[in-house]
Amino acid sequence: MATTDDDRRPKYQRIADSLREAIGSGEYGPGDRLPGENDLMASYGVARMTARQALGVLRDEGVVEARKGAGVFVRDFRPLRRRSIQRLARDQWGSGRSIWSVDADDRALEVDQVQVTEEAAPDGVHAVLGLAGGETVCVRRRRFVLDGKPVLLATSYLPMSVVTGSAVTREDTGPGGTYARLAELGHEPTHFREEIRSRMPSKDEVARLSLSPGTPVILICRTAFTGRGRPVEVNEMTLDAASYVLEYDFDAGARDAVPGD
Repeated sequence: MATTDDDRRPKYQRIADSLREAIGSGEYGPGDRLPGENDLMASYGVARMTARQALGVLRDEGVVEARKGAGVFVRDFRPLRRRSIQRLARDQWGSGRSIWSVDADDRALEVDQVQVTEEAAPDGVHAVLGLAGGETVCVRRRRFVLDGKPVLLATSYLPMSVVTGSAVTREDTGPGGTYARLAELGHEPTHFREEIRSRMPSKDEVARLSLSPGTPVILICRTAFTGRGRPVEVNEMTLDAASYVLEYDFDAGARDAVPGD
């Protein structure tokens, strides 16, 4: 990247931008080794700490990865494209396909951790689901792994009064997953609301998602409603921000009002 004398950005940031531009242009492709600290020191006339900071910026962005004793390499990882509209369509889960398969395309997205319990609902979830005083929820906690890399943590809360005795309370919910089972129980989801925000991860999230230092997480909270406006699931998801692109594809126009929304 060409710089000018009046460019007041820190030197490490300018070096990081130059390397990022070289990666974007194809000069360095997935799996290629980037110039090391000594190379950057010589090329840019900077101290080792400056060169280290420049490489650290790209590592924290998820663009590169450091391999102990080998150097820093362009990350060979294609982000998941989360197609929020298509993945929740009834013809997806209604035909026995997992909603997660829309994100993965032909890649191997696996659930390597599943925990299903009956618990008291957190206060916020209790309010959203409109539960009675002592009503419990079925809690489904999962971790999703893509190409060997943890990318998503998901915790779903469903009223036990709705799912008791069904496959929703088992680790394997069967073809089409939770939404197909809710439909069989007479509580088919017909409307979804998602709220999205981001923050830095907790220590537990760093460990469970194998996050590089400085990588933020995306938080998505989805509520599923029946045609009568009853909320039947709250799903709290934590995504590795470096592993996802969020895609929304919809037509312009007024949205019909949804009971209870």
